[in-house]
Amino acid sequence: MSTAAPAVRADAVRRSQPNGWWGMALFAAAETALFGSIFGSYFYLRFNTVPWPPAGIPEPAVVAPLVLAAILLTTSPLLQAATRAARGGRRALAWWTLLAAFLVQAGYLGYQVHLFFDELDRFRPDGSAYASIYYVLLGADHAHVFVGLLLDLWLLGRIAVRLTGYRVVALRATTLYWHFVNGLTVLCVLVQLSPHL
Repeated sequence: MSTAAPAVRADAVRRSQPNGWWGMALFAAAETALFGSIFGSYFYLRFNTVPWPPAGIPEPAVVAPLVLAAILLTTSPLLQAATRAARGGRRALAWWTLLAAFLVQAGYLGYQVHLFFDELDRFRPDGSAYASIYYVLLGADHAHVFVGLLLDLWLLGRIAVRLTGYRVVALRATTLYWHFVNGLTVLCVLVQLSPHL
């Protein structure tokens, strides 16, 4: 008769977050400093440039950025559900939920890139301080969404094959990343719309 203890999920007995999660948390903290600098630059330029936006540059649209940000926010609960399913060992549910989040995020980025290039036709980044900081703000946010999509794709490929403890930690870290990016996107939209506020 074996005296070995029954197998216990390592995730269930862990008392602290895994190293991968902490790594992502530190990355998000560093990126918060980066975006703090961008937001600070935006408001410094705004309060030292009259009018804002300058004459000849159309005021930013209000409805599209708000709707798009709301759509992107719907992916946070989807990713939480995918993480919960993965932690419970339900690989197929985790994969399909992650795929749903990926499709929404990719649609968001696709439409945002379309709007970005449409705005480039109306005013150039080198035309004024407003245009410069506006494009830096949007471009940095869009770049973070793109990186998140790459993380999603990697996870979709890996989870489709097998669900391991390492991949569960990677999904948890990616979920944390997307919570950060979704919150960041809301802040970027509010800053973008601040001339209307």
